[in-house]
Amino acid sequence: MVSRVIPVDPFDLVVFGGTGDLARRKILPGLYRRFRDGQMPQQARVIAAARSDMDEAAYRAEIRAAIEEYIAPRHRDADTLDAFLSRVGYCAVDADGQDGWPGLAARMRPDVVRAFYFSVAPALFGSLAERLHDHGIADAQSRIVVEKPFGNDRASARALNETLAAYFDETQIYRIDHYLGKETVQNLMAVRFANILFEPLWNAQFVDHVQITVAETVGVGGRGSYYDGAGAMRDMVQNHLMQLLCLIAMEPPHRFEPDAVRDEKLKVIRALDPVAPGDIVRGQYAAAGGMTGYLEDVSNPASRTESYVALRVHVSNWRWKGTPFYLRTGKRLRARSSEIAVTFREPPHSIFGEDASWRENVLIIRLQPNEGIKLRVMIKEPGPGGMRLVNVPLDMSFAQALGPEGADIPDAYERLIMDVIRGNQTLFMRGDEVEAAWAWTDPVIAGWESRGERPCRYDAGTSGPEDALMLMHRDGRRWREIAP
Repeated sequence: MVSRVIPVDPFDLVVFGGTGDLARRKILPGLYRRFRDGQMPQQARVIAAARSDMDEAAYRAEIRAAIEEYIAPRHRDADTLDAFLSRVGYCAVDADGQDGWPGLAARMRPDVVRAFYFSVAPALFGSLAERLHDHGIADAQSRIVVEKPFGNDRASARALNETLAAYFDETQIYRIDHYLGKETVQNLMAVRFANILFEPLWNAQFVDHVQITVAETVGVGGRGSYYDGAGAMRDMVQNHLMQLLCLIAMEPPHRFEPDAVRDEKLKVIRALDPVAPGDIVRGQYAAAGGMTGYLEDVSNPASRTESYVALRVHVSNWRWKGTPFYLRTGKRLRARSSEIAVTFREPPHSIFGEDASWRENVLIIRLQPNEGIKLRVMIKEPGPGGMRLVNVPLDMSFAQALGPEGADIPDAYERLIMDVIRGNQTLFMRGDEVEAAWAWTDPVIAGWESRGERPCRYDAGTSGPEDALMLMHRDGRRWREIAP
């Protein structure tokens, strides 16, 4: 299989927070891969900006070490790495002050795409936008990329939108959610809208329920102070799981272009019913198997913040009325697994009689690990002895179906950064979409806070709290096993 490389225009990409973890772990290694694969033109430049006082040689040494740590040896070579690093610069800039801004302005070139990645705390978004404007560094064609968390509730999200709108048009603002850059997430749209097979069945008449799972084996790690003020609902459901829900439930856009896709996602969010208290399960991992508990990890023995949440959600429109969507996400679970499972209804009548081996058809979109798409169908079990049915998968893992190129899937950040340079906002969130997601999320959080509920405890390394099982069992359903 030969991949098609779509070149981009020459650009200057400024990464604010260039010495931070995200820049070292994702952004710069991802850009190196794009350079290695020929998607970065020779005239492209990357300028890291941060408060640290260092020269370019020292910064390039840091990025060389980061690329050697995060890029496998088979995907790098000395000459290519040297060529990439020659295009990487560094500028000391004070985001809250005036130091360094004239020097950064002097580095910017005319007649190239200018993009600015805000890999910093949201509290600095306004300061960066203001200074880029005041120093004439950003123009009407420039783009800014902002990382989550985009607000802590609807009011703060709206305030951030208004702050950025004072200096940039909505068409210049790219609110990044790396889940939308995952290859399998985009394949979900291809499966739905490029094939006649599924779309006629993609509704409440044929779909029994949908499960969306994002399970992590790690705890809160070094994010304890942030996470304890956010929790799983704000950190994962309001953005990542919400986006996956939208792509599953949305109507076909009239065209695969930014506003057409985002209009349909917004309609889904606005069609979400309020979540009843009985349709929510919150959990908090406890020490087990040599792993510390949540309270120890955040150094807050009185914390009521959830590290796990499961919800039963309904989309009230003609397509989905009556079909539940079950969402769950958590930390310190049994395995790392992200997937969407669409379970179809059983046939209205079985000509084979009652068969204990009967299973529903399930379409499984696997985001990580082992990205791929699988469809479980019923067939006859081979051999004599009558008609015995067995449930088997029609499996398309990218590694098996597409060969080595399929296994070497670009990181989500690589794809999304290149989309910024191209000016393609399809896989980025719009301001009204973010506010609508918070408008649905805020009452859910306010409800359990007003009731004074504590999260259920669950042992680290398990599948989560027992109460989450009951959320499904009372409907006669069960969660899919969390498996690597």
